Amino acid sequence: MINSYKVYLLLFLLIVNSCESFIKRPVKAAVVSARKEASDIGIEIMSKGGNAFDAMIATGLALSVCYPNAGNIAGGGFLVYRTYDGKYGSLDYREKAPLLANRDMYLDSIGNILPEKSTLGGLAIGVPGTVAGLFEVHKKFGSLSWETLVEPSIRLAKIGYTVTKKQKKSFDSNRDKFIEINGKNTFYGKNFKIGDKISNLEYANTLELIKKYGKSGFYEGINAERFINSVKQSGGIISKDDLLAYSPVWRDPIQFKYKDLLITSMSPPSSGGVCLGQLFKMIEPYNIGQYNHNSSESIQLMVEAERRSYADRSEFLGDPDFFDVPTNQLLDSIYLINRMSDFNWNQASLSTDIKYGELSIRESDETTHYSIIDKYGNAISVTTTLNGSYGSKVYVEDGGYFLNNEMDDFSSKPGSPNMFGLLGNEANSIHPEKRMLSSMTPTIVEKNKKLYLILGSPGGSKIITSVFQTIINTYEFKMNIQQAVSSSRFHHQWMPDEIIFEPNKFSDYLIDDLKSKGYLINLDKSTSIGRVDAIMVDENGFITCGADPRGDDFASYFRQ
Repeated sequence: MINSYKVYLLLFLLIVNSCESFIKRPVKAAVVSARKEASDIGIEIMSKGGNAFDAMIATGLALSVCYPNAGNIAGGGFLVYRTYDGKYGSLDYREKAPLLANRDMYLDSIGNILPEKSTLGGLAIGVPGTVAGLFEVHKKFGSLSWETLVEPSIRLAKIGYTVTKKQKKSFDSNRDKFIEINGKNTFYGKNFKIGDKISNLEYANTLELIKKYGKSGFYEGINAERFINSVKQSGGIISKDDLLAYSPVWRDPIQFKYKDLLITSMSPPSSGGVCLGQLFKMIEPYNIGQYNHNSSESIQLMVEAERRSYADRSEFLGDPDFFDVPTNQLLDSIYLINRMSDFNWNQASLSTDIKYGELSIRESDETTHYSIIDKYGNAISVTTTLNGSYGSKVYVEDGGYFLNNEMDDFSSKPGSPNMFGLLGNEANSIHPEKRMLSSMTPTIVEKNKKLYLILGSPGGSKIITSVFQTIINTYEFKMNIQQAVSSSRFHHQWMPDEIIFEPNKFSDYLIDDLKSKGYLINLDKSTSIGRVDAIMVDENGFITCGADPRGDDFASYFRQ
C-alpha cells in the first residue's frame, strides 16, 4: 500500500513538473487575427516548418473562409515585413480602378453624386489584388509548397466554421442587402444561428483551383468567367483584360523615428504611414507621457495632431504611380512644428480654420488585420479588406465569395466625403488602373534597434488613430500589449469637426472639460473604434499578444 502510494505520488509530481515545464516554455511564434480558426491555421503551418510568410498566406486564406465580411480573395491589402536580420519591405496588393473607369463615373448629368453607385453593386467593384499578392509573397519568401499553404483553408471550407454571436449580428444586419443584390436564394441570405456550422463547398472548389493553378486559378479560366459574369450581371465594368493586367507592387515602406523607436508602416497609396509619422512628430515636442492616459491633456494633444494630419491627407495623398506624393515634405519636422504652431491648450482649433499645409511643391470598419512572428524572428503585419462590410454585397454564387466595393475609396467628386466621411481631392480622383487611397496602417516598431511591436487594425478612417493610440499606450503609458489593445479609444479626422468616443468608456467630467474648451463631441456616433491585433516582444525576447476584445479576435501560439 505504501509502495503504491509512493508510485502515485511520484506520478503526480512528474505530471505537475511537466505542466509547469509546459507553462514556462517560451513562445517561439504567434499569430493574432480576427478568428481563432485562422490564427490556428497560421500556427499549423509554422509547426510544419513554415516561416511567417507561409503563415501569412495560409492565415489570409483562412480568414477568407471564416470571416467573409473582410477576409477575402476578391479584395486587396498591404503587407509590411521585417526579416530576422532587420531588413524591411512592403507589398502593395491594393485593388485598381478598371480600364473602363472614368473620373465622373459616379456623377449625374449635373455633377451630383449618384447614391450608392460607388458602394453597392457591380459598379463599386475594383480589380482585386489579394490572390496575386499572396502568390507574390510566396514566390519571394515562401518555404513550403503553395499547395500546402492553401490546403488548410480548403479543409476549413468543407468542414465549416462556427457562427459566433457577433458574426450572427453581422449576417443579420446585412441579409436584406445580400438578397437585394443577389436574389432570395443567395448563400448568405439564410438565417444563420449562433453555433451553426457554415460549410461552403463552392468556395472550397474555388480554393482548389487556386491551389492547383496558383494566381491563374483566380485571374484566368473558369473562376475568371464566374467573376466577370457576376460583375456584369450587377452592373459592373471589370473585364478579363483587367484581371490579366493586375500585378502587385513591392514598395519602400515609410520609416520615421519617435524618441528611441523606429516605426515602419505602409507608404502610399496607403495614407497610414505618412499620417502616423505626422502624428508622432507633431506630439513629440510635448512629452505626452507626462500626462495621464486618456486625460483631457493627452486627448487634446492627440486630437489636434489628428485634425491637422487628416487635413493634409485629403489634399496630398494618392497613388504614387499617378501623383507625385510629397512624402518628404509631409514628414519634415520643421513643417510639422509649424502645423502645430497655432495649437492652444485653452481653446480647441476649428477644422474650418485648419486647411491642408502649404508645401513647396475614404474605408470600412470591416477591414481585417493580422500580425505574425515566427521562430526565426521574421515579423509580418498585414491589413486586407473588401472595404465595406461584405464589400459591394455582390456574391459569386458558383464561386462562393464576396466582391469588394473599393471604388468608394476614390474621391467620386473632389471635395465630397466618401462612405466614411473622408474628404479627398484631385490626388485621389478616379483614373483607369489607378489604386485608390487607403487608411490601412500595417506597422512594425523597433525599440533600441530590437523588434518591439507588430500591429494594425481595421476601422476605415479610424485605423490610423487606433494604431497611433496603441503604440502610445505601450510606450508612453507603459501598458502591456493586451491592456494597450483593449484600452478605450477616441477619434478625430478633421472633417466632420467632432471627437468620437467609444460608448460608456469616458467620464462625463472629461467630456465636459473638453466641451468647455470648445471641442465638439458627437456621442450619437459613438461606436467601437478599430480592432487592433498586436504582438509585443520585450527586451528579453519574450513574446506576448493582444487580441482585440471588440471582435472574436484570437491569438494562437507555437511553443518548442
